[in-house]
This record gives sequence, structure tokens and C-alpha cells, in this order.
Amino acid sequence: MIAALADWAAEFEPDEADEALARRSLMDTVAVTLAAADDPVVELTADLPEALRWAAVGHVLDFDDVHLPSTSHISVVCASATLATGGGPRAYLAAAGVMARLGTALGWSHYSSGWHTTCTAGAPAAAVAAGLSLGLDAEGLKREMALAVPGAGGVQRAFGTSGKCLQVGFATEAGVRAARLAAAGASAEPAALDQWFELVGGAGDPDLSGPAVPDGLAVKLHPCCYAMQRPISAARTLPWDGKDPGDVTRIVVTTPEVGMQPLIHHRPRTGLEAKFSMEYAVATALLDGFPGLADFTDAAAVRQHAQHLIERTEVRVTPGGESLMAGETHIQLETADGSQAEAALDLPQGHPQRPPSDAELAAKVASCVGEQRSREVMDLTWEKAPGLLRRSFPGSSR
Repeated sequence: MIAALADWAAEFEPDEADEALARRSLMDTVAVTLAAADDPVVELTADLPEALRWAAVGHVLDFDDVHLPSTSHISVVCASATLATGGGPRAYLAAAGVMARLGTALGWSHYSSGWHTTCTAGAPAAAVAAGLSLGLDAEGLKREMALAVPGAGGVQRAFGTSGKCLQVGFATEAGVRAARLAAAGASAEPAALDQWFELVGGAGDPDLSGPAVPDGLAVKLHPCCYAMQRPISAARTLPWDGKDPGDVTRIVVTTPEVGMQPLIHHRPRTGLEAKFSMEYAVATALLDGFPGLADFTDAAAVRQHAQHLIERTEVRVTPGGESLMAGETHIQLETADGSQAEAALDLPQGHPQRPPSDAELAAKVASCVGEQRSREVMDLTWEKAPGLLRRSFPGSSR
């Protein structure tokens, strides 16, 4: 029964490792949210509720963390819902645990059929974050999760447009709204959760064992889809210094088919489309070394050298796998003089099995908010973070 997640969340108590993950997630999520302060989505969401706005702005750069077994962006949903309702690390962690387990139970078949699991698993999880922040018990959590079901939707065809981050915001707000309605006494049928779960292709019961977030969270070091982190890391190891991009005659990327699921833009023309392009992943790694925020703008996506490399990139997929990180990515590069170079990688830096160093995290925060504000973000508490977001994004409603 999916409602069993509510009992788990109501009884959950974090340990020291869970608390450390919550601190890192808060810092990372706030940093990538502030980094998007000049994005058009900030104005688009100016009069919308805080949970929706913070989640949408926090996700628009695609720089937020990822839970790989569920193929979902957990913190931007669960942290935004927690902060918008005055909660702390326990509410965030319990919600993150619900989202991780629910998304994993939905499975790869749910994602590969086109659903955006960040939204489908995110709405009930956001309800848990808000519900615990508002003091609901297990029965209240079950009602609010059921009330969040109508908002538990989102599809991958939105990737590369404003719709992707906005639908994450919609799902987050749906959960917060459901929690507030449940707290006010709204009734709901918890069995609706099980019917919804079956309708969207779920099978089996969530595994309630393990830490708050089983298998941990992957931290992105580049502001783009997680499926691009591995090819970027692999391409960065190719011997490239001093080479002319115009000399490249052919690039062959061989990668598992599952890793191409979200990479739907093969000839990107905008910065948002470039965030979901295998071809651009290789191009930006070769051109920019360590791709950052400035390398995923509209201008960067259509620059001459990038387009030259994109046109010469062939992607070959291999069958099998049930996750974005199945197998490995192999890149072969050929130049006009006949020379070749190859690189292969299974797990990128930032993966839970290759966690980022403190220096890498500090560098990411600084790249998002600048050196002067980086210490403020790295020292943030759950109590102080809502005030910082409200000062940074005035105008949204509670």
C-alpha cells in the first residue's frame, strides 16, 4: 500500500548522516535557485505561490540534485515545499524519503514511457514535507497525499522549454495546497493513492528500509540534464588543448539507449534545448573545459564552433539497462590529420559513489552566487533560508 509511506514518514527520525545530507541539499538547492535570479521564469512566476515559484526557479537551470534510482529531482521539490511552510530538516528528509521510494517503486518503465517522475512522485512528497511542517499526523499525511494526486503529473516532452521547470513548480504547489487543505479538515480517500499508482504504471510496494534517501543524491557539477554529466566528464579527458574545433571531422558517441531517454534535442537552438542534448554535451566539454552557467545560454548553443561539432557527432546506442547510469559512455574523436582519441566513463564526478569534494561544492556555490555571497549560502540554516529567498524573489504569495 502506498499509504504506508505516510506511516513511515510520520515515524521517521533522522540520524547524523541524514542530517548531513539535509545540510548539503539545502545549500545546493538555494544556490542553484539564486543563480537563476535573472531567468525569465522569475518574472513569469512573480505573483504565484512561494512553493511553486521557488521550485520552478530552482529547477530552471537544471543544476539541482538528482536521485538516480527514481530518476527524479528530489531536493528542489522537497526543500521548496519545506521552506515555504516553515519546516526543517526532518520534514525535508521524510519527504525526500517518500519521493525516493515512491519514484523507485514507479520504476524505470514509468520514466521511459514519458512521465516526468519529479512531478509524479513529487506532488505526494511535497505534501509530506508541508504536512509535517504543519504538524499533521500519519492519518493527515495519508489524506493530503491523496489530495495531491490530481497534481501528480508531468511529461518529458516539456524538456527544453519553460514547461519543465513550471510543471515541477505545479507539482510542488499541489502538494503544499493539499497539505493545507488536509490541515483545515478536508477529507480524502487514501486508497486513491493505490489506484493512481496502478494507473501510472507502478508495481510492487515501496521499500521502507534503509536511510532517509536510499542510495543518496547525485550533485550536478554542470548545469544541465544529469544524463549529460557522464559524456561531459568523459569528453573532458580527451587530449584537446590547443586543437582547432574546425579540424574535427567526426565524433562517435556510443552509449546505452537508456541514457538517451531525456536527451531529446539533437540540434539545439536555445540554451534550454542544449541542456538536453548529447551532441551539445560533447561540444561544450571540448570548447569550454568545465561547462558552467555561461555555456548554456541561447548564444552559446548556436555559436559556430559548437554547431560544427554538433553536426559531426554521431550517437550510437546500445540496448539494455534500466537507469540513466547503466553501462558506460564511450567517445571517439577524429581530426583532419587522421589522428584519433578515445575516452570512456561509467560514473561522473558528483555521483553518490564519486561524491563531490568540499572544494567542488564550494566552487559550485561560488559560481552560482558569487564569492561574496557564497559563505552566506554555505552557512544557511532551515530557519534563515526562507527569508533569503523572500528577499531575493519578492512579490510571490504565500
